[in-house]
Amino acid sequence: MILAMVIRQSSKLIIVGYILFALVELGVVFLWFGTDRHPDMPFWVPMLLPEVLLVFLAIRHVQRLATKMTVDGDRLQYEEGIFSKSTRTLELGKVQDVRVDQTLMQRILNLGNLSVETAGGSSHITMPSIDAPNEAARHVLDLAKIQRSHL
Repeated sequence: MILAMVIRQSSKLIIVGYILFALVELGVVFLWFGTDRHPDMPFWVPMLLPEVLLVFLAIRHVQRLATKMTVDGDRLQYEEGIFSKSTRTLELGKVQDVRVDQTLMQRILNLGNLSVETAGGSSHITMPSIDAPNEAARHVLDLAKIQRSHL
């Protein structure tokens, strides 16, 4: 029995970003308090650069949480949005093409973009930067094959 699957964008690069933020923040603090000479500026001024990075990371993190693809039963559902939500639903029995695109860096990190197309190419959904994209593609194709055999 093939189980339902929820696909989200990878958090690998977001985690690396948070670690980088923490290291830069600590570096600024150590540089500030590690020297005897302080310029004529308040402490918060050199802290602005890492905080800008944190804002971009937080936005990316929220976007990741607000986007998901669910493969369950006889349908594939793609949802995105927080306050206003957009949902697309495809019948798995009509799925004809599942494609995985990977850049060199994505291959190294086992990430990729998953694209699903239905008959006639009228419906196309792409989920960028997911973990283990080839396994997800196989799962979608297996469920599509099962649905077509029941038609």
